[in-house]
Amino acid sequence: MSTNGLIQKVWNFCNTLRDDGMGYGDYLEQLTYLLFLKMADEYSKPPYFRDTHIPQEYNWETLTNKNGAELEVHYVHILSQLGKEQGMIGQIFFKAQNKIQDPAKLLKLVRLINEETWIGLDTDVKGDIYEGLLEKNAEDTKSGAGQYFTPRPLIRAMVDCMQPEPMKTIADPSCGTGGFFLAAYDYLAKKELDREQLKFLKYETFRGWEIVPNTTRLCLMNLFLHNIGDLNSEPPVERNDSLISQPAKRFDYVLANPPFGKKSSITVTNEDGDQEREALTYQRQDFWATTSNKQLNFLQHIRALLKVDGKAAVVLPDNVLFEGGAGETVRKRLLQSTDLHTILRLPTGIFYAQGVKANVLFFDNKPASKNPWTKEVWIYDYRTNVKHTLKTNPLRLDHLQDFVDSYSPDNRQNRVETDRFRKFSYDEIIARDKTSLDIFWLKDDSLGDMDNLPNPDLLALDIVENLESALDSFRQIVSRLEPV
Repeated sequence: MSTNGLIQKVWNFCNTLRDDGMGYGDYLEQLTYLLFLKMADEYSKPPYFRDTHIPQEYNWETLTNKNGAELEVHYVHILSQLGKEQGMIGQIFFKAQNKIQDPAKLLKLVRLINEETWIGLDTDVKGDIYEGLLEKNAEDTKSGAGQYFTPRPLIRAMVDCMQPEPMKTIADPSCGTGGFFLAAYDYLAKKELDREQLKFLKYETFRGWEIVPNTTRLCLMNLFLHNIGDLNSEPPVERNDSLISQPAKRFDYVLANPPFGKKSSITVTNEDGDQEREALTYQRQDFWATTSNKQLNFLQHIRALLKVDGKAAVVLPDNVLFEGGAGETVRKRLLQSTDLHTILRLPTGIFYAQGVKANVLFFDNKPASKNPWTKEVWIYDYRTNVKHTLKTNPLRLDHLQDFVDSYSPDNRQNRVETDRFRKFSYDEIIARDKTSLDIFWLKDDSLGDMDNLPNPDLLALDIVENLESALDSFRQIVSRLEPV
């Protein structure tokens, strides 16, 4: 079957299940389990002969010779037993459940998968199918999966700026479905790598953390389909809260989009012994500031994850740029201890979660010094007078190409100021109220130009974005007022 034909076949069956009330997320899960079993079966046979660590009584072939209620019962048993295994298998099947209530449709999905030899498929084909389903799942607002899905063009642009090198490690403390890892893998795989570099890329390069079990499962399968790790290796993603303790290992690069919002209740103990008490305690003596702001904690954690010469690119909401108190402390310490050299201001309308106003902070870690490492911060404003919507004008990589060119990844000394790209000295920033990095200079053309107002649908979206942002701010205030 052709690539397009196979993709269409998978999509068509997804639509059939959706008619029965099954969402993309549930379909993705079941597809994950069954694809994994099928590929493990293929790896166990010639020419691979791999020990897949899947007991014979729970392998793929035991599903292909059953139907009806017998198939459903056996499938449920397989999910339960494999969830107790070690390594990647146990992680993928952790607390797995059968969501296909109609045995006839389960049989149809088993036969659909059994008709293909998946190991022989190009990695891009398998990955494209899975990534497409992940994106559809993110679009499904009822699933809530949008919060785990960073726009792929933004990820690509961040990787193009970072230019990761072979034989170096890449971490993501909130890896979601693995988008940053896949983009970095594609970037590195295009280079002429020797055998040692290819082995390192497959088994040693990536390390992630994800707190949501179902998302961890989707991520591991996504990485496996893209040739990262294998059945016999330890999973590259750990299922837990990455903020819970100081990192045991440091990394060359961190690429991340930490979750937005401030839902978690925490107490952080900083290096001065100050505490703010709420429900969950993070004993982090390495943090600069005590705060319940999740994004500020992730920013501090990401800095701690870096080697002395490590580099980071992280998506963060606007409040990180201007919030006082702990926010000001973190910004000052970040300017002091790292080279915070670039900020990309993102437009609204590019995330599945509404009301998000975000930025990408690029910084290089540095050794301890009396003098601040940040000499100047370059800010690229891709927000003012930029309108994106998920349906009518979605973000594409070419939209961010001018930023990547302006970033000058080959040599940042060659940067040139433009209308959208300006530099601000350390002294200018430190003199601003609360050391605010919330800097803009372009005139918003929609203000005051009554003859050329945007289309009503764009105005409505702007209103929704602003209301959602305001509501989020109010929720954060309420959460701080609530008693423990």
